[in-house]
Amino acid sequence: MAEESRASDKTSGREIGRPPRLLERVHQAIRARYYSRRTEEAYVHWIRRFIYFNGKRHPEVLGEAEVTAFLNHLAADRKVAAATQNQALSAILFLYREVLGRELAWLDGVQRPTRPPRLPVVLTRGEVERLLAQLTGTHWLIASLLYGAGLRVMECLRLRVKDVDLSYRQILVRDGKGEKDRVTMLPGKLVQPVRGHLERVRLLHARDLKEGYGEAGLPYALARKYPRAGREWCWQYVFPSKNRSADPEDGVIRRHHLYESVPQRAIKQAVRSAGIAKHVSCHALRHSFATHLLESGSDIRTVQELLGHSDVSTTMIYTHVLNKGARGVASPLDRLEQLRAEYALASEAPAQPNTARRCSSRR
Repeated sequence: MAEESRASDKTSGREIGRPPRLLERVHQAIRARYYSRRTEEAYVHWIRRFIYFNGKRHPEVLGEAEVTAFLNHLAADRKVAAATQNQALSAILFLYREVLGRELAWLDGVQRPTRPPRLPVVLTRGEVERLLAQLTGTHWLIASLLYGAGLRVMECLRLRVKDVDLSYRQILVRDGKGEKDRVTMLPGKLVQPVRGHLERVRLLHARDLKEGYGEAGLPYALARKYPRAGREWCWQYVFPSKNRSADPEDGVIRRHHLYESVPQRAIKQAVRSAGIAKHVSCHALRHSFATHLLESGSDIRTVQELLGHSDVSTTMIYTHVLNKGARGVASPLDRLEQLRAEYALASEAPAQPNTARRCSSRR
């Protein structure tokens, strides 16, 4: 236990015997509650900005007035979105409640914009085909899984070999959003491409083992419970990085999974090349997956389970492209029997020369 404590102090970046600083306490409180790495990064970012906004004063000497001023600054001066302001508020409340042990009074003076409902960007089947036609290799396989299995981009990149079942044609998503596990489909058209991709990854893993590496990072305390499990084939990432790097947690040289910017840049470039005039991201392929399943008659409860939504109301947002609402009725303009297209006639008519002005110029 003493060795583990010394190792923990070393990896946390502080000297033994020195009390942890504020941000170190924030990191410890977040990890003790098993929040995601993204949440940890976001909370630390907003706490740091809150401290700098108040002249680097310690939050213990600050109160409701300073918190209100900071949140109003974000809304009025920085003009951030409502979700961004709510994230900053959550980070500050976590700091005071869980780290400093203080309860803030109700912040009456905070400008709290309501988060407007946003409709997801959905591609047509033809647009998906054009987008995928612009991709090759690993980029094509990742985009195909995002659309064919409804995965989030980080869920796809964090897949391990043991999570892909080629025989049952299914994918087990572990520690997804909200730390929930779920099972989703593996499209039949991707079985052979995934099998060929895994064979290439196996050769890469064998080369790493030969060179004295080949250990994948394990979640939680599995590395202590199974010291050699990280070198096993089943724990390797399906989409490993091209280069090995030092793990920021313990400094061990490992081959991590691809960074999320790799498929993001590839899909962004593919959208330009395909001439798709929509704001398309990796998540738009997941939106398209859900929408096309509902269009083909799949039960909304089934789609909810495949997406991993806790509430079916979240899945209901994809019904906006079906024959409901505005698309379920015909416009009264389309019901007119005789319609004179003024704009079309005016655009097709040849321009008449101004004879009067031409004659006057001759005189």
